[in-house]
Amino acid sequence: MNKNETNLWVERIPGGGHWSGIIRRGTTLRLVDLQGGANAAVLFYNLEEKLERYNMADTLKSQHTFRLTKGHACQSDMGRIFCCITEDTVGWHDTVCGVMDAAMLKHKYGEARFQEHRNAMYRSGLDGLLIELGKWGLGRRDVVSNINFFSKVTVNEAGEMTFQRGNSKPSDYVGLRFEMDTLVVLSTAPHPLETAQAYQPAAIELVALPTPASKPGCGNLAENERGLENTRRFYMCCGGAA
Repeated sequence: MNKNETNLWVERIPGGGHWSGIIRRGTTLRLVDLQGGANAAVLFYNLEEKLERYNMADTLKSQHTFRLTKGHACQSDMGRIFCCITEDTVGWHDTVCGVMDAAMLKHKYGEARFQEHRNAMYRSGLDGLLIELGKWGLGRRDVVSNINFFSKVTVNEAGEMTFQRGNSKPSDYVGLRFEMDTLVVLSTAPHPLETAQAYQPAAIELVALPTPASKPGCGNLAENERGLENTRRFYMCCGGAA
């Protein structure tokens, strides 16, 4: 990271926490793993029409990939692009495993309620996302397949998935350059396949940065070029700057 960069804002999200906010197009959102071993479950929604949201299937099949890393785009279910991954010191981000719900969390780690434990309570990834979605008039029906930034899951020939601990190290980061005005919703609860025996989710830092009006780093795939063109046309039609 360039220490001379001018940040728009910086915010720390504790392990087991949650956050949501608007990221404008032309802005880069950098997610930083502060301690190593973080998991950031993230969802994207079109700010102007929240029925348009991140689509895992289209994102993967159009880019012929199972994971996300630098050069990939995060696509919507309307053939547009929310953001391009322009920075990545991790190299692998899980796309298929979803989030842990309250029942799975209790079975795996036991129960630690807010009434007794306050901010040290155990909270599932799903509950964290639902808390944030509720702030924007959204709910359980709006939860779709998410990205788990910083987490790596591999699959063997028998189709068995394995969580790879140690995939992300302290200070690792991923940068997302946004092409749409986007509602970003995230949780820092443990990955559903996390192998740690204790509930110990790691904190992340969010850094918003202005980015120059240069060609997005979405690779050279024709599908991504079409998605970027669709996104540009959306803002031309809606009165935004091209």
